[in-house]
Amino acid sequence: MDSGSTLRVEKSNLKPVIKKTYVLDTNVLLHDPTAIAAFNEHHVVIPMTVLEELDHIKDRRDKTVSREARIAIQMIDKVVDAATPQEIQAGVEVPGSSMEGLLGTLAIYPDQLLTDSTEIPFLDATQDQANDNRIINVALRLQAERPSEFVCLVTKDINMRIKAKGSGLLHVEDYRRDRVLDDIDLLAKGYEHLEGDFWAGISEVDTLREGDCTLHRVPRKSLPAAYPNMFLFDDNDFMAFVKRIDSDYVYLRCDSRDNLMHRRFWGLAPRNLEQAMAMALLEDDNVDMTVMTGPAGSGKTLLALAYGLHAILEQKRYNKLIVARSTPPIAEDIGFLPGTEEEKMAPWLAAFDDNLEILHGADESCHGSIDYVKERANIQFKSLNFMRGRSFNNAYIIIDESQGLTQFQLKSVISRVGADSKIVVLGNLAQIDNKYISPLTSGLTYLVEKSKAYPHAGIMHVNGIVRSRLAAFAEENL
Repeated sequence: MDSGSTLRVEKSNLKPVIKKTYVLDTNVLLHDPTAIAAFNEHHVVIPMTVLEELDHIKDRRDKTVSREARIAIQMIDKVVDAATPQEIQAGVEVPGSSMEGLLGTLAIYPDQLLTDSTEIPFLDATQDQANDNRIINVALRLQAERPSEFVCLVTKDINMRIKAKGSGLLHVEDYRRDRVLDDIDLLAKGYEHLEGDFWAGISEVDTLREGDCTLHRVPRKSLPAAYPNMFLFDDNDFMAFVKRIDSDYVYLRCDSRDNLMHRRFWGLAPRNLEQAMAMALLEDDNVDMTVMTGPAGSGKTLLALAYGLHAILEQKRYNKLIVARSTPPIAEDIGFLPGTEEEKMAPWLAAFDDNLEILHGADESCHGSIDYVKERANIQFKSLNFMRGRSFNNAYIIIDESQGLTQFQLKSVISRVGADSKIVVLGNLAQIDNKYISPLTSGLTYLVEKSKAYPHAGIMHVNGIVRSRLAAFAEENL
């Protein structure tokens, strides 16, 4: 969405800015509660129906969406609190939206006063989709009243965008402020395969010693796309790890594929190079957060769990293993299930029991071993909806199925990580079941791109389907 673009008219030395009008849907404010300040110098309109929906949502038991509704309401209140009713309907300046000295404005539109008109083809506001239709009708009315201006409806609901266009609205857009990429294929993978011989393309290199580690220092211009904790390998035997980066140089620690492939966690060996590199990141003391993406069956959950057991039971690095995920929309409130929080979460975390069976399937008493490990490793199952306000110290934390989370949800979870803890975030961008989130707007995508330059974060796209040959066929062909 080109929310920052402006249409300028040249006249002498003056360049007056013609404001655009953006009508926001409720899901935009739930997706980004600060969206009213995201349109620079332009005019933002919030229909009364949106406020009514936010008021209804803020009292839901779903902690995540209700919190974001409350934040959005508070943001709106800060802007319009001291304004008169006339000023609110005309537009109140939004602090923090300045662009070239111009402030954007926010208006509340009383859409309950809209009536049918022969000039404007209104949608029926008495049907099941009455709220959506009322919001579309506001944009249609503004377009009719201001035919020479740019009036745009902004919504994350695909069907609503189609309905709005079909009703005659000229400009309808998705909310894209939080997009960090234009193409999901550009998402950082945590490694780069260099064709040919790596050293043939390097003009200068220095070797230095830091403790027991030998580093090769190469000019940053030779590796402009490098970031900390990524792997580099070529078509020959070259394999290196980006230890750190400064303004002028990239510092590489050379490794070997054999060394990576011989790593073991809780009896688990890597089955491809991507798994081996992921295991190296998990074991790195300098990496506090590892983000693993990849298709279903690539081994992300198994790797994360195996290292957790290895680190807690063998290395004694952490005191507990916390496994968390967001409950599906059908169970936004886990309270309808009987038992404790862990027992309530069990149906949504059955994948971890499956992986524990894989790790202990050869034991004489598989279920006895699993129960013993759960108790010894202090494995706790948590719902993300109940993690806010807590602090997890000396813990190994796994966040599963993160592709359906927004950036605000992931931020709230990661900010819970306390001292001497490590967090592993897992997700498959091809399996998003949130209707308002796409691979480009997923919190997982945002996290990968924002954290890749952080020296204490590691990223790895685990490729290759290793679950079974049938799983590989389904992923590629069905």
